[in-house]
Amino acid sequence: MYLCCFCFRLQQPDCPEPSCLSFKSDRSKIDMIEFKGVPPSDNIVTFVKNELKKIQKVLSSDYQECLESQRENEEVLDSEDEEHRKSSREAFLKITLHFLRRMKQEELAGHLQSSKRISRELKSNLKKKFQCVFEGIAKAGNPTVLNQIYTELYNTEGGTAEVNDEHEVRQIETASRKPNRPETTIRQEDIFKPSPGRDKPIRTVMTKGVAGIGKTVLTQKFTLDWAEDKANQDIQFTFPFTFRELNVLKEKKVQLEAGIYRFEEFQVVFIFDGLDECRPPLDFNNTEILTDVTKSTSVHVLLTNLIRGKLLPSARLWITTRPAAANQIPPECVDMMTEVRGFTDPQKKEYFRKRFRDQKQANRIISHIKTSRSVHIMCHIPVFCWITATVLEDVLKTREGGELPKSLTEMFIHFLVVQSKLKNVKYDGGAETDPQWSPETRKMIESLGKLAFEQLQKGNLIFYKSDLTECDIDIGAASVYSGVFTQIFIEERGLYQDKVFCFVHLSVQEFLAALHVHLTFINSGVNLLAEQQSTSQKFETRKDESAETQFYQSAVDKALQSRNGHLDLFLRFLLGLSLQTNHNLLRGLLTQTGSSSQTNQETVQYIKKKISKNLSAERSINLFHCLNELNDHSLVEEIQQYLSSGSLSIDKLSPAQWSALVFILLSSETDLDAFDLKKYSGSEEALLRLLPVVKASNKAL
Repeated sequence: MYLCCFCFRLQQPDCPEPSCLSFKSDRSKIDMIEFKGVPPSDNIVTFVKNELKKIQKVLSSDYQECLESQRENEEVLDSEDEEHRKSSREAFLKITLHFLRRMKQEELAGHLQSSKRISRELKSNLKKKFQCVFEGIAKAGNPTVLNQIYTELYNTEGGTAEVNDEHEVRQIETASRKPNRPETTIRQEDIFKPSPGRDKPIRTVMTKGVAGIGKTVLTQKFTLDWAEDKANQDIQFTFPFTFRELNVLKEKKVQLEAGIYRFEEFQVVFIFDGLDECRPPLDFNNTEILTDVTKSTSVHVLLTNLIRGKLLPSARLWITTRPAAANQIPPECVDMMTEVRGFTDPQKKEYFRKRFRDQKQANRIISHIKTSRSVHIMCHIPVFCWITATVLEDVLKTREGGELPKSLTEMFIHFLVVQSKLKNVKYDGGAETDPQWSPETRKMIESLGKLAFEQLQKGNLIFYKSDLTECDIDIGAASVYSGVFTQIFIEERGLYQDKVFCFVHLSVQEFLAALHVHLTFINSGVNLLAEQQSTSQKFETRKDESAETQFYQSAVDKALQSRNGHLDLFLRFLLGLSLQTNHNLLRGLLTQTGSSSQTNQETVQYIKKKISKNLSAERSINLFHCLNELNDHSLVEEIQQYLSSGSLSIDKLSPAQWSALVFILLSSETDLDAFDLKKYSGSEEALLRLLPVVKASNKAL
């Protein structure tokens, strides 16, 4: 194009008259343009080259060959002051526009100026949208500046799109056992940069991670850094979408707007956050091929063909998803897979030290979290760190010197209490000392619990109007709930202001579901889990057992029947809610007295009986967590006593004791870098029993 010639002539020391142009009469205009922050000598040449290449890309569709070299050259200026660099770019743009118009290239000048204006407006809107976040919640409370609280997440390259439909708490626990192995970590600003030795450019990146692990914040930080001119300035336009927003368009015919389909001329990034929330799932086998950007079609056809590369093949795509939905997109459509692992142990400490400025208080909280393995593991999830901080901050303030909650169930009951107190003070005009369970609060919790339980059975985390109607909740009531329980239940709006709802995290939904099942049974005697079972399912109960005992045993059986463990955390909460100490916290919600200590003991014995039946390691480990929620540590303490005294006889261990040994080894705070298998016997049985520990180690001796 003409600009290429223009760029070439600018670099010639003996350029002829046309490139020098007589701008003496316009010298005053040029003199007014001031460059700031541009280094002298050689570096200014680099600056000019980079800016000209960007302008060339705007005016030419044939720019791919200079993309990588420009990235390398940009590194020279990455440390420059952002405001000075921005000022210099604007000045250079004015000079370029001036030259183009003097050369009678009005169309090129208009095209360049228009694209820069649109990009500037887009960046301004994205900055407003993403510079502040509401930690753990949406559109409620006091906003926090993202750049001030952002803690780098552990995001690694690699992994596959294989289906992992295990309960996500299981996946977190498995990841927490892995010792520190050398892995390629990726910062969000480098998500599209090929790793060393990789020649093929990256078009599509898929990032997977469990709910609440930080995928959305990662994409928000990428977008904000681009909008603030801090990173990825080779990209002209960034368009972030969530599948929650796109779902509300599923019945409508849409097309790429005229302004967007012309973006084939630019470097564009589309971000699609939350593939797992796409309803219905994308279908790459039966969706029509579409290459015409002007044709109206459904959102699903549009998305499928964008991902296939049939539409806008030069655009880059970043897709985030929970692991269970990662296989929706064919492997050949994904150039790089990354996995967000959440917070490492040092990052957990960093988070709590940022949250609690009183370092003595921060140290106490960090030490306390380490005493509960369940809580410590869950704190790999940033949202759970926020829940934990919210609870412990309130407990330390209201019960100075008192005991901090240790189990997951205690933590979530306290979280519900904190939110109820907040509702009473903020919305009902009450005092913090007033009873927290008012009739209105009870009704809200009952409705949210029913929604949580029924949607958990279906595997839904996002709820639309039809889902609410099925649970006898009208959309107006749901909006009220989200406005009152702002840190539990969230209302969001799609692209056309259609409302969608969700709980702040999957674990909150599971807790409220367990609370609903528990309250229904205690207050009315109805076992919702028994109603769910089919006629072919037979729970192991005896006629002489109480209804309470049968209730909790049926819950254990139902959870064990789940192929992927989707009721594991639900079961922990349900059993934890049976403790009398937790009933005291819920006094006001319960109209009847809860289970007796005898019922709890019978449940403990039933779980131990199950552990002795050679269950898989994952199921045994979850049952040990259930025993922790019931405050029974006898099996573990028995094995720990054998270990400390040196009298552990491997040959005489029962299946339950083997499971306890595996649980102890996997729950150890020390990384299993090298596991000495010979210490525990070299028999085939020992190898099979200890296989989960061997897998979690770097090497076995």
